[in-house]
Amino acid sequence: MYTFKKEERLCSRKHLDLLFKNGSSFLLYPFRISYLFIDQPDSVQAQVVINVPKKRYKRAVDRNTLKRRIREAYRLNKQEEFYSKLPSDKGLLLFSIQFVGKEKYEFAFIQKKLIATFKRFKTLIEPNENN
Repeated sequence: MYTFKKEERLCSRKHLDLLFKNGSSFLLYPFRISYLFIDQPDSVQAQVVINVPKKRYKRAVDRNTLKRRIREAYRLNKQEEFYSKLPSDKGLLLFSIQFVGKEKYEFAFIQKKLIATFKRFKTLIEPNENN
């Protein structure tokens, strides 16, 4: 339940290109979220990629620290806040979390904002379910 396995990571170049070309996105500071549902049966509900820009954070230590904090917040909250709210009939969700903040935030702040992001995502996909 509180795992983040290889199958849940978005690694496919084809899927990444598809996500960034055809996906929808929104900004909820300090994250920019891109998402796309594709019709592909898979063992997981969503695949996620997390990135922190090298342009803003030159030192790899800073980028890796932020990625670890985001990944941990995602891992701890994905089941209750994210997977349980996903529609099961839409297929696989490709999901990108891009960090656009200007500071290195503490884990508690990142976790709070990621939960808010999941709630915002839920409100964005809910109107589409009624069609």
